Amino acid sequence: MTDTLASPNADTGQQDYKARQAARQELDRLWASGTEFLGTEYAILGGAMSWVSERNLVSAISNAGGFGVIACGAMTPALLEAEIAATQALTKKPFGVNLITMHPQLDELVQVCLRAHVGHIVLAGGIPPSSAVRAAKDGGASVIGFAPALVLAKRLIRMGVDALVIEGAEAGGHVGPVSLTVLAQEILPHITAVPVFVAGGIARGDAITGFLEQGAAGAQLGTRFAAAAESIAHPRFKEAFIRANARDALTSVQLDPRFPVIPVRGLVNDGSQRFLTHQAETLRRFQAGELSKDEAQLEIEHFWAGSLRRAVIDGDVETGSVMAGQSVGMVRSVQSVEDIISELVEQAVEALMRRSGRREH
Repeated sequence: MTDTLASPNADTGQQDYKARQAARQELDRLWASGTEFLGTEYAILGGAMSWVSERNLVSAISNAGGFGVIACGAMTPALLEAEIAATQALTKKPFGVNLITMHPQLDELVQVCLRAHVGHIVLAGGIPPSSAVRAAKDGGASVIGFAPALVLAKRLIRMGVDALVIEGAEAGGHVGPVSLTVLAQEILPHITAVPVFVAGGIARGDAITGFLEQGAAGAQLGTRFAAAAESIAHPRFKEAFIRANARDALTSVQLDPRFPVIPVRGLVNDGSQRFLTHQAETLRRFQAGELSKDEAQLEIEHFWAGSLRRAVIDGDVETGSVMAGQSVGMVRSVQSVEDIISELVEQAVEALMRRSGRREH
């Protein structure tokens, strides 16, 4: 009698196990081009965030099966060399290095990566010089570029870039004007020659599944990892993420088109209001003849100098630049990187189970 009563539950459990296995295999199939390109278990990249994406977070992402990326930012070649070595001491798994194309020592930084046998170099912040792409590839590295439009995606592929990231305006930090939803529709159906990773506003595995089914090779996340336990960001920085809603992560406001402001998405705080006041006062001084146009532009651009470091390292979340994507509204606690990635994979598997009709909810 006991066996008869237990049998349906046992059958249900076995069916659930098989369904989950099948969904996991389907996920592996969907992002196979991404995992093969990165050399990882999961096609999940860590976004390169200045002051945040350093040895500790990068190695934690790679050790958990994802792909960590060092944010070189304004580092000198010597500093980058030390950071790569420190990261390699913490992980034997693949990771990449993000280089800003406008860095005055870009060529030297590429050589630093090649000497350290970094397998993937990410060139961000504009169309990379063809010489940098060629040098990286000749040195044996794969090159990843950022494509904010289809025409630029095609141009990068012609230049020899091996993979692309398409990042929507929902992302944190420096952003373009177009949402990931639109970029994905514009680019994914037409770019099949190289893996394309999606980024911007992604915080859940079921969202990743949706983009994979559209043709993406994987996803890049920044905001969730910035608040991870392994992130060196100040506890007040992480607490600001946990308190925030999506609507709190806005792009910087430009008061006058004569003085362009690079759009940067971050949490609105006292610093945001002071920036508006600073712009208004600078405009007044320009119109009064106290400043030339170039001087006024520099005054505006220099306002945020050092402010990201103040927020991330010192915990000044009131006047510092708390860069965050709109996905910050889904950051509800400080989690380990391993838990974040496990959660993302589980959500992706659950989504595939639902879509295949294998599970009723």
